[in-house]
Amino acid sequence: MEKYTINDLERDYPDNDACLERLKNQLFPNGIFCSECGKVTKHHKLVSRPSYSCDYCGHHVHPTVGTIFEKSTTPLRIWFHAIYLMSSTRCGISAKQIQRETGVTYKTAWRMFKQIRSLLAEDESRAGVVEADETYMGGKEKNKHATKRTIDCRGTKGKQPVVGVVERHGKITAKVVPNTSVPEIHKFIYRNVDTNSTIYSDEHSGYDGLAGYKHISVNHHSGEYVRGDAHTNTIEGFWSLLKRGITGVYHSVDEKYLQSYVNEYGFRYNHRKDEQPMFESFLGQIVSVR
Repeated sequence: MEKYTINDLERDYPDNDACLERLKNQLFPNGIFCSECGKVTKHHKLVSRPSYSCDYCGHHVHPTVGTIFEKSTTPLRIWFHAIYLMSSTRCGISAKQIQRETGVTYKTAWRMFKQIRSLLAEDESRAGVVEADETYMGGKEKNKHATKRTIDCRGTKGKQPVVGVVERHGKITAKVVPNTSVPEIHKFIYRNVDTNSTIYSDEHSGYDGLAGYKHISVNHHSGEYVRGDAHTNTIEGFWSLLKRGITGVYHSVDEKYLQSYVNEYGFRYNHRKDEQPMFESFLGQIVSVR
């Protein structure tokens, strides 16, 4: 992946107009279609507002409409800086750091942080040779205040389960689920893995009885972690990355926001081999979710 530095950001996007021009070109790669003229026409940037006007009829086009920038009073240059910060690290970045580096208030930094993460959800099916596994997010129950404990402090009860599937040498899909029962895991697999795929998992019974798949499991409880090509090392590596990032950067995550954090780490993982810089991969999402 090509490296993109802060110097590159400052060179490419020195002001708000440069950011708006990038957004306009991304939204209208073949030119702006003027609804009044009924064709693609030449437009010019207005001095007083973030919009473009048709050279022939004066009709205005606002590139920020329908994007995370709509109705935001924060300058586009700061938005692009925040996107750069979030895209330039493997382990994530906090809203507090965005506040420190951009000079906005914490409330603004948190809103930007949340809006940028909203771009990063990807719902794609996985196929071929796929590893499936589940993990549990959340602090130990014994370390929680008594009013916050949902059950006793044994095992993984009270934590939030996440189920994931990853293609060998490919991409991951991970979702927060209510529980890891057979119906929940089967529903997740059927939605996110193409039939006729080969699924490798551990001995969790939730993967038993899947119709339309070749399923091979390894028994971790008996000390078996690899049997031929069967293992879950790839997805366990992703869980480690996710947990280290959340623990080290965010310390803890509210359950209602957990999926967006999983999406963020999943997006970085899925685009780690892109030829373009991660910053460009982030920017590309602005159009895809518009």
